[in-house]
Amino acid sequence: MDSVRVGPEPADPAPAGLVPADPAPAEPAPADPAPVGLVLVDLGPSDPRMAADVAPLIRALRPRLSADAFTAFAEEGHAQGLRFTVAYDTATGRALGAATHRVLATSRGRLLFVDDLVTAAGSRGRGVGARLMAELERRGRAEGCARLELDSGTTNVDAHRFYHARRLTVAAFHFGRELEPDLGTDGGSGTDADPGTDADPATDADPATDRGSAGR
Repeated sequence: MDSVRVGPEPADPAPAGLVPADPAPAEPAPADPAPVGLVLVDLGPSDPRMAADVAPLIRALRPRLSADAFTAFAEEGHAQGLRFTVAYDTATGRALGAATHRVLATSRGRLLFVDDLVTAAGSRGRGVGARLMAELERRGRAEGCARLELDSGTTNVDAHRFYHARRLTVAAFHFGRELEPDLGTDGGSGTDADPGTDADPATDADPATDRGSAGR
């Protein structure tokens, strides 16, 4: 039976009188960043840490959100049940990640919906996002939620890998469109140029998923 060699071919012998040079040492693989100790804190809109710690994280995820718009969003969202959970490094006191989330009552049961999930750019791969996700799952169960749900942009493949690794699945399409301001020029009929296309809104099997957006 013929034998098969697996691996590289042997090198040619060195010419007589020459000593073969030692092979160059392989570059060591870069080590993953060390995990950090974290403490999770819920902040309200009146807490000064919202502007100092949370706003930079959320605005990195939403570049078009101004500082004033963040403040307005935080106040209105909190009044609607949105909660802001922040992951602080216990050694440095720095905010390394944040999650915004709320409990929703839907026709499919109660669910914990994650609007935003973000980790500071220099702290990714250190367990911050995983710790936040574990806390969100714990809270969802404590609140009697049947599911945890979130949206992720179609091009955010790094976030998709993170969510798939935590057994989240793609369960629905998220549809949406921009709404133009109603200037009242059409007699109050609205700006929908083709209202007849909305004759059967019940065809959306899962309209509750059309809320919010999460990222990493």
